[in-house]
Amino acid sequence: MSSALLSLIDLAKEPSSGKRRELLREVTNLFLAHPDAISDTEMQLYDMVMSQLTDEMEAVVRAEIAHKMSGAAAAPQGLLRQLMVDHIDVAEPILMRSNALSESDLLHVVNTQGQEHLRAVSRRETVTENVSGVIVRRGDDTTLNVLLKNDGARLSRESTEAVVARAQANPELHAAVIGRTDLPADLMNEMYFVVEARLRERILEENAKLDPALLDEAMSKGRNSVAIAHGSYPADFEAISAEVEALRKNEKLTPPLLARYMRDPNPTWFLVALSQLADLDFLTAKHLVEKREIDALAIACKAADLEKSLFLTYAMIMLNHQENAMAKAQEYGRLYADLPRETALRTIRFWRLRRAEGHAA
Repeated sequence: MSSALLSLIDLAKEPSSGKRRELLREVTNLFLAHPDAISDTEMQLYDMVMSQLTDEMEAVVRAEIAHKMSGAAAAPQGLLRQLMVDHIDVAEPILMRSNALSESDLLHVVNTQGQEHLRAVSRRETVTENVSGVIVRRGDDTTLNVLLKNDGARLSRESTEAVVARAQANPELHAAVIGRTDLPADLMNEMYFVVEARLRERILEENAKLDPALLDEAMSKGRNSVAIAHGSYPADFEAISAEVEALRKNEKLTPPLLARYMRDPNPTWFLVALSQLADLDFLTAKHLVEKREIDALAIACKAADLEKSLFLTYAMIMLNHQENAMAKAQEYGRLYADLPRETALRTIRFWRLRRAEGHAA
């Protein structure tokens, strides 16, 4: 054991708080000078002396020690565990940067400490699935945003599903969720109907990149929870569905007929015809029409391979009496023209999956 360490241990009996503060700094610097050369016995002594002295220091000194120790590959474990649950100004550098903390240490922190400590852990270069799972469960929206924006945070399928379910009711989480590079395609598409236009474009861009084989894989994984309901079936749904299906089998369900249904006072005709032409479930079609989701209607119409003029006809009906309706229609027309049909078909497949899971549940 080094004579310098032994002499410092003797000085630990010094009653002066000022001298003990300087002693702690000396011990810390001595430790950090050659951390790889410290034996197990010496590590225990460092831990004993540094833990005792640090516990007696004011917060500013504890924060200084935490900052110095946060970069050490090996560190006195008792001291680290003492610092990691200290006030956040002390704990933060340890929680964010110390590689000497074990997963067990981090799990203890995220299971027992407050949101500021959870956010510090969420900023680590790497966050394991187990630790992320607890943060998803215990973290508030601010904490969850920090975790989701960290590319080094790994989320299990279960945790990701929990995040998506929570984000559907919370716009503050939308951008962080859609921004995840590891977000499964089926869960990304589940966010489509709740996010703003900019994020919807991102979803369509990702769908356009998706390889057909990966699409099938994503579809097969599915989601284990109940899909969000869009409403209920009208009383005349079955009768009209039967008639429209008969027209379809006889190849009489055509775009011109759909155009006539657009102006029918009974909207069920148009909704059933659109859902059959686009291979879209009725309740999703009902949702996008009732909520005036014109960009989503563009996807359905493109999947049905309808001409741009027919889509614009219904877009104008939906935009009726709105300010700058013509300019908005032209903008949607450009969107429709630029939307690849294959991307629309892939997106429709995810919408069908979402509805099918709701029925199955």
